[in-house]
Amino acid sequence: MQKKKKCDEGAPDYMLTYGDMVTLLLTFFVMMFTTATIDGYQLRLILSAFPGLGSREGGNTLSVGRLAELGNTVMSLPSMERGRALDQARKKAISAFQPEIRAKTVRVKQDERGLVITLAADAFFRSASAELNIEAARETLIKLSNLLTSPELEGRKIRIEGHTDDVPTDPAGPWPSNWELSSARAINVLHFLSDYGVDENHFQVMGLADTVPLADNSTPEGRAYNRRIDIVILSEGHL
Repeated sequence: MQKKKKCDEGAPDYMLTYGDMVTLLLTFFVMMFTTATIDGYQLRLILSAFPGLGSREGGNTLSVGRLAELGNTVMSLPSMERGRALDQARKKAISAFQPEIRAKTVRVKQDERGLVITLAADAFFRSASAELNIEAARETLIKLSNLLTSPELEGRKIRIEGHTDDVPTDPAGPWPSNWELSSARAINVLHFLSDYGVDENHFQVMGLADTVPLADNSTPEGRAYNRRIDIVILSEGHL
């Protein structure tokens, strides 16, 4: 008669890793619980969902009530909602500015600051001037004002940044330096947008002269690329 093989005594090897994982999970949830603010009523509802815990018989499924408010996920947090709204605004901007993007007078991108709509200064301002070329700029700035007043961007802080190349201004001209020129251009864009219904209270204005170049100032093409106005719809971390 064949002898039956005896099973190894003790728990299988995988139980060691499994036990470590369960311990870590328990520690994680204990840490979450100790930092949470939960009143006694909500605590009893939570405990009632687990067998053997709380005042009710174990295994009861929680019904919709006050506990439903605790069911929010990370994706429903206000910051995530605003992030999705900013992404929708980016798609909307790309669609609205298609002709200008093809003509390379407008660029749309998203970076760590937020949503950035860049206006090529040479297409909107006369050389060495802060005066807007209204005939060339009107349609684009009207589109921009419509975007900035859209529901996706309601309550957003917006910064208008003026940028120049590194060529010094004419000392005999109206602008002692590129600082004044870049600031005046940004302010004039704000005034134009305000005329079309944008709330000035949501704006910041900066003149950055030639301190934040995007390209090499040693070439005419690079200098033209650096002369720009950035309209930055600020993300949560840059308010």
